[in-house]
Amino acid sequence: MLDDFLALIYPRNCVSCGNSLFKHEEQVCNYCYTNLPKTNFHKQQRNPVDALFYGRTPLLLASSFYSFTKKGSIQKILHAIKYKHNKDLAVLVGRWYAEDLKTNEIISKADFIIPVPLHSKKFKIRGYNQSEEFARGLAEDLQIPLNTNVLKRKEFTETQTKKSKYERWENVEDVFELIAPDTFKNKHVVIVDDVITTGATIEACCQLLQQIEGIQISVLSIAYADK
Repeated sequence: MLDDFLALIYPRNCVSCGNSLFKHEEQVCNYCYTNLPKTNFHKQQRNPVDALFYGRTPLLLASSFYSFTKKGSIQKILHAIKYKHNKDLAVLVGRWYAEDLKTNEIISKADFIIPVPLHSKKFKIRGYNQSEEFARGLAEDLQIPLNTNVLKRKEFTETQTKKSKYERWENVEDVFELIAPDTFKNKHVVIVDDVITTGATIEACCQLLQQIEGIQISVLSIAYADK
């Protein structure tokens, strides 16, 4: 009875379709969850995300969980995570992806998961880093240590949304710095972001990390937006 009363005051609705959730459903209804557009890129060594970095940044694996389309279900999920303060959803999506990645021989053997850092100014506005929360879900279920200290965003940058590929690169060039890099010598790290479009942000992070002796890098994101 208490649950029913609380549901009247705080209705639980699917982030994707807006319909009421059943008690066993969390954030996304079963129908929408089943129909989310998985890429399965982690099963392909050569895939569209990997192609973004090919010849520029050597990676063990590059993958995104879902395909992003405007006004689609993944855009709604990302909007809820970034602009509606739903950081729990980011953790949940990370856990969903972890289930698919547990049998992946590359990711399952990684030493650290590292989210793309958010500038302190933007962190203060939003209250959390959505990439870090996604990474947290991955790290917890894959039982891989989460590290939020090795990369720091030292410059505040404008949003990348409406920028060209070259403008995106210019926008993130020299905005990150390495902290205590010796910890990651001869380690395999997984860099995590929310959305990969041109790969400029990830590439900027990777170029710094590649200064570390013996490091190996993989890349994961919630979504891939093909442009």
